[in-house]
Amino acid sequence: MVSDPQALQPIDAASAGRRAAMKALVAIEKAGLLSDDLFDQVSAFASLDQRDRAFMVELVRGVLRYRATLDWRLGLLSDRRIAKLPTLVQAVLRLGAYQLLYLDRVPDSAAVNESVRLIKQQSRRLGRDWSGFVNAVLRGLLRSPEPAWPDVVQDPVTALSVRYSCPAWMVERWCRTWGTERAEALCRATVEMPPLTLRVNRLRTSRTAFLAELAAANVAASPTLISEVGVQLARATSVADLPGYAAGHFYVEDEAGQLIPLLLDVQPGQRVLDACAAPGGKTTQVAALMENRGTIVAVDRATARLSLVMENCRRLGVNIVTPLMGDMRELIQAETASGAGRWAVARRESALSVPFDRILLDAPCSGLGVLRRHPDGKWYKTPESIAQHRLVQQDLLAETSRLLRPGGVLVYSTCSIEPEETESIIDEFCQFHCEFQRESVAPWLPPAGLPFVTPQGDLSTMANMNRMDAFFAARVRRSE
Repeated sequence: MVSDPQALQPIDAASAGRRAAMKALVAIEKAGLLSDDLFDQVSAFASLDQRDRAFMVELVRGVLRYRATLDWRLGLLSDRRIAKLPTLVQAVLRLGAYQLLYLDRVPDSAAVNESVRLIKQQSRRLGRDWSGFVNAVLRGLLRSPEPAWPDVVQDPVTALSVRYSCPAWMVERWCRTWGTERAEALCRATVEMPPLTLRVNRLRTSRTAFLAELAAANVAASPTLISEVGVQLARATSVADLPGYAAGHFYVEDEAGQLIPLLLDVQPGQRVLDACAAPGGKTTQVAALMENRGTIVAVDRATARLSLVMENCRRLGVNIVTPLMGDMRELIQAETASGAGRWAVARRESALSVPFDRILLDAPCSGLGVLRRHPDGKWYKTPESIAQHRLVQQDLLAETSRLLRPGGVLVYSTCSIEPEETESIIDEFCQFHCEFQRESVAPWLPPAGLPFVTPQGDLSTMANMNRMDAFFAARVRRSE
């Protein structure tokens, strides 16, 4: 059971959060993903206060995290397949079941009664009254003892899919690739609540000073075990309310992500390319490692996301970043959008015309290593998306590497654990680009990070026991 202090509120107040959660789940189902600004949009439309918004977010993320488990439990009590019900009915049943099974501070009566009220309000839209059905299923869930989980030995795919709420195709893939034991560890990680981890901005403060700053504000925190600039908070809180936020003393970033920029071994005064920069976490860490001296060209395809990079740079005191909007492949191939003016072309050529000492390619990927942070990815990603991302990654690596000077270093990273997006990308790249040599990342990791070095010399935090996201990174050097 999850203790949720945000759920300690009057039923009438919580109802606003439940209604908003229902609308958000329906919108996610239609869009096929959880958009970055969905919660803001729903909150503004429903005029939610901070408490209601927090309750909505908890409900939506909880339903997405445990959806397969919820459907299994509900399906045992329903004469209809949950997936075949109208989307609104699915959403309300899952919301009610999540509260009953995982939120121990929500009264059972409130979870059931508010779910019945919610679906009754949708009768006209649905063309019939589903309140009796919802009431019967949720009350059945209350009365029924917890069923035995499916047997892992007899049917590992079904068992792991149900217990850890993962789609069957993903479980089958992981069992085939790594075996049942490791597949179970990967599945288990998708339902873990990620810690709130911060990276200390050494341009503004030290980890010791920042920990003292948090302690003075009665914020319980401890240094991370692997990253030497990481701080982990004992419990989640509003980031903007933490001491040092406005002063740029920290950036929210998982501990595994903090290890990637170290592999570049950047030096002050160098020229660095961050080929897929948004939202700017690695960009700003690279700048700190460079002591804010040199040049970083930060590229991203979307104006809004590139603006976010620059906002983070301003807050953290980074002033060596040159933003450049566009698809890296098109920029390198000197292709511009129809109607682009001479100024845009000249700016692009100026930013990319001189070879780089270091290149970071944090490539777009399936994101299967960070499903605990993005639980919608369980339900709206497909096996085909892995192959599609692989093609993009191959193109980006081939094109971006052309901008590296002789003797320069390129680091390729993803938040994926799939071989097609990780090791095999580098294997194939080095096979067809003989001027690049793979180098072990070990010399540039903190001593505590050495267990995460693979036999090939890459970094992989897959299925780690340190509560880190699953990241991959490889380092290649261009011949002199």
